[in-house]
Amino acid sequence: QVQLVESGGGLVQPGGSLSLSCVASGSIERNNIMGWYRRFTGESREAVAVISSGGVTNYADPVKGRFTISRDNRKMTVYLQMNNLKPEDTAVYYCGLAARGNAYWGQGTQVTVSS
Repeated sequence: QVQLVESGGGLVQPGGSLSLSCVASGSIERNNIMGWYRRFTGESREAVAVISSGGVTNYADPVKGRFTISRDNRKMTVYLQMNNLKPEDTAVYYCGLAARGNAYWGQGTQVTVSS
């Protein structure tokens, strides 16, 4: 079983920065994709940024140039650095891991951007 534990998040003013971390543990395939997703109130979860075990990244258009995803394979940790945050970034952020057709999710962490 794979477990994902997120940390970070919180309240920040517009234009501010936040960092999220997610540690994966358990039986994890070496070739995997880790990423960050978010769910706005009343809507379905959407991808924010993903990164393969080889370091290839992909970002959603709304966050390009503002968010940076990275990972440490030895620590099985994925990070999301969020800069120039906007009120529309307010959401619950989830860490996800996909490998061999299976998907695993963290519990989610709230990010609120408000003055």
